[in-house]
Amino acid sequence: MKNLLPTFCLLFTCSFLSAQTTDSRIYDIIEAVSADRLEKDIQKLVSFGTRHTLSDTVSQSRGIGAARRWIKSEFSKISKDCQGCLEVSYLRNLVKGDPDTRIKTDVEIVSVMAVQRGTKYPNRYVIMSGDIDSRVSDPLNSTDDSPGANDNATGMAGAIEAARVLSKYTFESSIIYAGLAGEEQGLFGGKYMAEVAKEKGWEIIGVLNNDMIGNIEGVNGVIDNRSFRIFSEPTPVTEDEQTRRRRRFYGGEVDGISRQLARYIHRTTMTYMPEMNPNMIYRLDRFGRGGHHRPFNDQGFAGIRIMETNENYTRQHQDLRQENGIKYGDVIEGVNFDYCAKLTAVNAINLASLAWAPDTPKNVEIAGAVQPSTSLRWEMKDHANLAGYKIYWRETTAPQWQSSKFVGKVNEYLLEGIVIDNYLFGVAAVGKDGHESVVVFPSGVYRRE
Repeated sequence: MKNLLPTFCLLFTCSFLSAQTTDSRIYDIIEAVSADRLEKDIQKLVSFGTRHTLSDTVSQSRGIGAARRWIKSEFSKISKDCQGCLEVSYLRNLVKGDPDTRIKTDVEIVSVMAVQRGTKYPNRYVIMSGDIDSRVSDPLNSTDDSPGANDNATGMAGAIEAARVLSKYTFESSIIYAGLAGEEQGLFGGKYMAEVAKEKGWEIIGVLNNDMIGNIEGVNGVIDNRSFRIFSEPTPVTEDEQTRRRRRFYGGEVDGISRQLARYIHRTTMTYMPEMNPNMIYRLDRFGRGGHHRPFNDQGFAGIRIMETNENYTRQHQDLRQENGIKYGDVIEGVNFDYCAKLTAVNAINLASLAWAPDTPKNVEIAGAVQPSTSLRWEMKDHANLAGYKIYWRETTAPQWQSSKFVGKVNEYLLEGIVIDNYLFGVAAVGKDGHESVVVFPSGVYRRE
């Protein structure tokens, strides 16, 4: 029977290769995320009174300066516990004042970055970010109390907690845990980090921006601790006119790199945390609004936003007050720490899966026009962790990949009887531990001989 197994797999695609393979370490990561630690960190961030970008930078107990120094110290403690596995630093840039913006005078924007360097691919990064700063109703009010408990102490605490948990492991690719500043004033921290990444040639797998991951009571009256949203843009804004024109004939309107990252997070969450319901939102961000993944998208990098499903606008960007029986303000009483832990775990398992996975296939091309079958080819990189490649396909109206086939260590494969006109296709690399890269949509067409 053993000798027949390879033939059987070739003909029918063995279930253990075609199905999502699980890794017990991922379940350990989920269990390790602590709601109690998150609560403690959120309380600490709130205790700084205000974290407004233009607030006090000298005080040891109040303002953005004290907050960022504490964040850096927490990352440094984590690094000490893992024998220096994190490279902790500030990322500084000067933003010139402009009377027509939310930065009226020159100000130094200071973000905090902790890099867990990959063992094999140190220049390949997956990034989790939260925002340091907070605000009240007037975006220029830098003195009044602005707790910013949910927006965005939750995302910042999540990045710190993910670093605590994942620092116990080693990864082939690098992970960055970032606290980005200046978000409320114009996404300045993310803009500068994305510019640095572009200038230094970072190979970014994806950016997981966390902005408000602790509220379960929506202003619409819905209470929900089992779902969350993943926002992603459909295609890169940096693509050229030739690519846009080709898409008109070949498809791929919702298959850009950020949308593939969103699908990856959706699938990983459904595999390891089936109690959660990830909702892929086909939009860059909330209607007319923005977040710190956008600057990375603007530079051509894959980036998405993870956040709660039901927002409470009475708690966002509000002066602390009570009117007509309604309490306004982003106070800590509005944060559900168990829910925050769930979304932190969502981040942690996707960071780990992506950092353990092989590199994505490059130069994926497709063929099959006016033919009964579809074929794909790509560049194969044969490294130690690579088990092979998996082809995915779905109906053109389906949001998630529906079918897949593990095809082994090859650089071209023919899908017999699957007509190219009726489906969309992609290819992922699969590691020996079962972790997969993000699916890559074909970027070119070739003629099959």
